[in-house]
Amino acid sequence: MTDFHLIQSDLTWEDIDVNLKHLERQISSIHSGAIILPEMFSTGFSMNSAKLAESMMGKTVTWLKEQARLKQVYICGSIIIEENGRYFNRFLWVSPNGVVTAYDKRHLFRMAGEHNHYSAGSDRVQLRINDIQLRPQVCYDLRFPAWSRNTTGYDVLLYVANWPAARRAHWMTLLQARAIENLAYVIAVNRVGKDGNELVYAGDSCVIDPWGNYLLKMDAEEGIGSVKLDLGSLREYREAFPAHLDADVLEIKT
Repeated sequence: MTDFHLIQSDLTWEDIDVNLKHLERQISSIHSGAIILPEMFSTGFSMNSAKLAESMMGKTVTWLKEQARLKQVYICGSIIIEENGRYFNRFLWVSPNGVVTAYDKRHLFRMAGEHNHYSAGSDRVQLRINDIQLRPQVCYDLRFPAWSRNTTGYDVLLYVANWPAARRAHWMTLLQARAIENLAYVIAVNRVGKDGNELVYAGDSCVIDPWGNYLLKMDAEEGIGSVKLDLGSLREYREAFPAHLDADVLEIKT
């Protein structure tokens, strides 16, 4: 069994140094498993991509590698990355030995103009920790079930987000649906507090099992939620209720 640590944090608007220092204090006691940070954990959900973007050799990626090495953990979350003149809301998964795997957010939140400031990703990514397979997604991706369809046998669907409190009912309902329909665990990490656009975030970071039950449900305060996942019960459930064998075949154009 593997430990997953959900880091539900307030974020200081567009201040990378302050956020990294705050998060470093928040995770100081964790030395096992995987640490999961929110979407755009170093800046908040900002459209100021030209000002805030870093390279893959920048301070935040360096910080992630240092934390992974010092703590001998996996650590992940999304940040603003510039690459070849384009900007991405990029999820990064960093292993204890410094290997970085990236997933670029596929669905950009047009209601905030994200599609005008960032480029969309086109590739789905699969991650591994011990014997657990994970599929990362970022915030608005949650609304598009075809993109998260479990065609590769992943065990965990992993979401990082800045999902406002005004739509928290959607967050909670859709996360349960993704777990049930994909016969997988869902781990979802959201932020708390208020951002520079006066949007309030209610947290609601959680872990949901394939039956749709909450294994962990956080409130609207900063904190850490930790779980161990049981792949044995997941595999038994898939054998007893193999709905995936009757799934429609979908083709996604990228």
